[in-house]
Order: sequence, then C-alpha cells, then structure tokens
Amino acid sequence: MATLFIVGTPIGNLEDITLRALRVLKEVDLVLCEDTRVTKRLLSKYEINTPTMSYHAQSKLAKADKILALLEEGKNLALVSDAGTPCISDPGMLLVSQVREKFGDTISIVPIPGPSALITALSAAGVSVAEFTFLGFLPHKKGRETLFKEIAESKRVMSFYESPHRIEKTLESLEKFCGASRNIILARELTKIYEEFVRGTVEEVRAHFAQNPDRVRGEFVVIVEGNFHILPK
Repeated sequence: MATLFIVGTPIGNLEDITLRALRVLKEVDLVLCEDTRVTKRLLSKYEINTPTMSYHAQSKLAKADKILALLEEGKNLALVSDAGTPCISDPGMLLVSQVREKFGDTISIVPIPGPSALITALSAAGVSVAEFTFLGFLPHKKGRETLFKEIAESKRVMSFYESPHRIEKTLESLEKFCGASRNIILARELTKIYEEFVRGTVEEVRAHFAQNPDRVRGEFVVIVEGNFHILPK
C-alpha cells in the first residue's frame, strides 16, 4: 500500500521539525511542495536529497493526475507546505480530498504533526481558548463584511490569518465593526528573529503600526477576544 504523508514543517525557525518528519522526508520517493526552492532550504539543512515536485494552488489538473498515478504505482509521497501544517488554509487540502475520493482506504494517508502558526500564536496570546473559531484567510471582497459582523458578535475568540498588504485595512474594519475598545492580539514573524506579539485595543494596535510602519511585515495571525457585552436572550 502506498502512503501519502502530510508533514508539518517549520513556520520560521528551521529547528522546529520533528525527528519523525525528518525520517519520513528522507525515506519517501518524492516530496510535494508549494515552492520547491523554499522546501529545498529545509532539506539542505538536514542533508536530505529526496526529489521534490511543486504542487500549489495554481497547479493544473494534469499535476494532480500525475501525483495520483505515482501513488497508484506504489510510490510513497510526502506533502509539505512552505511553512506549517499542510491542508490548513492550504491548497494541499484539495489533493488529500482527491486521493481519498479516488483510492478510498487503499492508499494510506498519514499525518506527521508539526508546527502551526495558529496554534503557536494562541499558545502565547494569554487569552482563554477553551473555545475559538478559526477563519483562515479572510476573503478579499465577497463575504468579507459578513465575516467582520460575525467576529463583532461572537462571544468566542476569533482568529484568522492576514497578509502585510491588507493588515491595516483589516484593523480599520475591526474598529468599524467591533469598536475601538475591543481587545486584540497580532502575532507576526513567529519563531523568527523579529517575532512580535502586539496586544491592546484595536485603537492601540492601529496606533502601534501607524507609528512603526517598518513592522508591517510578514504574515499575521490576528486574534480577537470575544464580545463579552452581548446579553443572553
């Protein structure tokens, strides 16, 4: 039985990888990557010479067909993303779905746990996350306003990813829908040299980045505390 391994890789610091992940990356026949250049930096650090092949959101159907054919031939493959755990707000989800649909239980899909920007940020945020909702990357247009209304009304912690190009607009929307006094945490450059957690009200966090425009870099994990002022019905 061929195996597709879903391998978590570092989100920044290349030392954040498990011994099991390194063994699997050495032993498989092929590593499927978002960007082969990014993955090869990791493989080179640990002297892993396994061949790589790109698989990303823009990959055409023929690429997926080729991967399915390799599995059918009995090849063992590892799927990685550029950073973190594949298939979480990541195009790898589609491939796993296709593998399950085509092969059912005749192909083994094995997760190799590893880093996640979401869990890393929540673990150090200092807010209660017994319950939380993760929204992935927010849509650029359609449905965006609806999601901000949902965030504003939720009693649970809400978290999502945002790019440096859109973070200022997102903070503006949070102030509009949640109010300037809602508490939020922004985590960026996680596990890297310039890792930063910015905590405060929406107004305070907006002011922080307005005063430090050089820090509007790297992908952000945005954590919004719940609305505790909603009265029960």
